Amino acid sequence: MATLRLTRPPSPVRTGVWVGMAAIMMSFAAYTSALIVRQGGATDWQHLRLPPILYLDTLVLLASSATLARGRRLMEADAQWRSPATSRGLSWLRLTLGLGVLFLAGQIVAWRQLAAEGLYLSTSPSSGFFYVLTALHGLHLLGGIAALVYALRRVRVPAPVPPTRVLDATALYWHFMDVLWVYLLVLLVLRF
Repeated sequence: MATLRLTRPPSPVRTGVWVGMAAIMMSFAAYTSALIVRQGGATDWQHLRLPPILYLDTLVLLASSATLARGRRLMEADAQWRSPATSRGLSWLRLTLGLGVLFLAGQIVAWRQLAAEGLYLSTSPSSGFFYVLTALHGLHLLGGIAALVYALRRVRVPAPVPPTRVLDATALYWHFMDVLWVYLLVLLVLRF
C-alpha cells in the first residue's frame, strides 16, 4: 500500500541555513565558555556598565522580527493573486532592512560610548569580550541584511527557486539572530 506524502521535501537553502546556524551556535558557545572560565579565574576582570543603547537596540531588533513576519505573511497572501514584485509585504521587508541597519548603527554608538569611557578592546578582559561578542553578532547580522537584500532582489527577478523559499530561509536566520542577541544581552547583563 502506497503512503501519501503530505510534507514537502526540505529546501536546500533552508538546510544550509540550519547548518550555518549550528556553526554559529557552537562558536558562541565556545566564546561563552571562554568568558566564564576567564572571568572565574581572573583578578583583572573589570565589571563595566553596559551602554543603555543596548536595550533600545534590543527593541529595534525584536521589532525587525515582527516586521519581517508581517512582510512574509503578506507576501504569502499576495502570492495567489498578485506578482511578488507588487506585494504589500515589500514595504514591511524594507522596514525590516532599515531596522537591521539601525541596530548596527546602535552597536557602533555603544562601542563609541565605551571608548569615551576609556574602554577599548585591549583595556581589560571584560571589555575585550564585550567588543568581540557584539562585533561577531553584528557581522552575522550583516550577513542577515545581505540575505534580506538578496531576497528582495529575487522578488523582482523571475528565478527557478521561488522568492518565498529564499525569504523563508532568510527569516529563519533573522529570527535566530534575534534569539542570539537576547542570549548575548542576558549574558552581558549577568556577567558584566
